[in-house]
Amino acid sequence: MGMSAGGGRGGIKSDINVTPLVDVVLVLLIIFMVVTPMMQRGQSVELPRAVQVEKDGKDDPLVLSVMPDRKLFVEAQAYPDDATFQTRLQAELRQTPGRRILLKADHSLSCGDVQRVLKLARSAGAERVSFGVETPDKS
Repeated sequence: MGMSAGGGRGGIKSDINVTPLVDVVLVLLIIFMVVTPMMQRGQSVELPRAVQVEKDGKDDPLVLSVMPDRKLFVEAQAYPDDATFQTRLQAELRQTPGRRILLKADHSLSCGDVQRVLKLARSAGAERVSFGVETPDKS
């Protein structure tokens, strides 16, 4: 008496094999875990909280970031001094006039630090600058 193939009934197995599905889901999970941090624009700063928030526009803003150590960034590129920062900002605004600017400044900075960046943006040709803030909880 040996082992019989198919359980002796001679039919096709009707069980669902979920192993390939689990493999695909795990691979997708790993891909999303790796890619998601790369999708953030600008630098990661701790934003101030706001009571009232303006709805953001449909257009793609140019993101300026000011770190707690007052280092300036345009998108992900760091700029060591005000002159090179302003030159890059002028080039971006010449390429797309009237582009919306989003300023992400760390909550630990003083008003003077933020005003300095606003003056640089204004002198580079920025018409309107929006501030990045933490949205209030709707709980």
